[in-house]
Amino acid sequence: MDFTLSKEQEDLKKWARDLAREKFSAKAYTWVKNNEVPWENAKILADHGLMGMTLSEEDGGAGSSLLDAIIVMEEIAKVCPNTADMFQVGNFGAIRQLAAYGSRELKDRVLPSILSGEKLISVAMSEPNAGSAVTDLATKARIEGDKVIINGSKVFNTHGPHNSYYVVWVRFGEGVSSSGAVLVERGAPGFTVGKTETHMSGEEHCALYFEDCEVPVGNILVPDNGFKRLFTMFNIERMGNTSRSLALAQSAFDIAVEHAKERHQFGRPLAEFQGIQWKVAEMKMKLDAGRLLLYRAATNADKGAPSPLESSMAKCYINTTAFEVASEAMQIMGGYGFSTDYPIEYIFRRIRGWMIAGGTPEMMKNKIAEEVFGMRFSQRPPKPQKGEVYS
Repeated sequence: MDFTLSKEQEDLKKWARDLAREKFSAKAYTWVKNNEVPWENAKILADHGLMGMTLSEEDGGAGSSLLDAIIVMEEIAKVCPNTADMFQVGNFGAIRQLAAYGSRELKDRVLPSILSGEKLISVAMSEPNAGSAVTDLATKARIEGDKVIINGSKVFNTHGPHNSYYVVWVRFGEGVSSSGAVLVERGAPGFTVGKTETHMSGEEHCALYFEDCEVPVGNILVPDNGFKRLFTMFNIERMGNTSRSLALAQSAFDIAVEHAKERHQFGRPLAEFQGIQWKVAEMKMKLDAGRLLLYRAATNADKGAPSPLESSMAKCYINTTAFEVASEAMQIMGGYGFSTDYPIEYIFRRIRGWMIAGGTPEMMKNKIAEEVFGMRFSQRPPKPQKGEVYS
């Protein structure tokens, strides 16, 4: 058991850090303020082989490990969170579902424009009445000849107003076992995008509407019994969420530490006050513990399918403690931390969103408990027995 990165991984980390500082630092933290998508940075990522680095060479990727991608993600996110979002699109998100389950023809048609940084893709999963209760999906799909007809709606999709492709989770029948996924391209007949809305972090999203939406039958990724297969890939997307949360918390920590060394009060540096020392010590322990959980999950995922237990533990712990670290960093910074002229307040807001997106800490704890007990715990109320009526 080795808790250190290899020489190659250390070199990769330094290379990614230098690239991020050189190419992405100038406009870092300006993209959200200007309501812009960092397309130019997505192109730089593509030019350096970082879009799709975790995909197989057959699919146009580099065949790199998940841990390597997380190492790169951390370095990019610490410099420019919004460029890290582009890296997420190319390595952790819906692209993994497309690469895992799409036909050769579909992948050859769609993947190149994503891997070149020209187009975006996201999962369209959440619905007005199906968020954490994702098995309550109401969006339906049926096959008619060489077409798939989709009816329903989706909410809270990453980069929703800017995506060209959506991996839409649907039901092909009535039961949960009929769940699956279809790739829907922007502009498909019967598909409309709602008004652009904004999260507290500044990220944009929109509702998606499918009214007898038609797509080719070849766009089906998973035809049935989809939840197990889809969540296998979604656990990788969660690791992208987790690594960005960790990286931004690390940035907040680093900024706060430098501030505590330079800022003087009562004639002394803040770093000399024991109260600050204890805060920093606790922040450091939380960051290192979270990184060990994430690296374990990623390393073991590279040996096979991601472990639901390990990925849930990493996401739950890091999402929660990253928010605590960002909050303490803001407290150490005082008024500077609360000012929009400094990145701490944005980091604080952004990290808070990852405690909702991709699975809440509460749902992650439910999954952890299921794995520990080896039992399935339904969150639904019990069904009435024959002759019983529940009010």
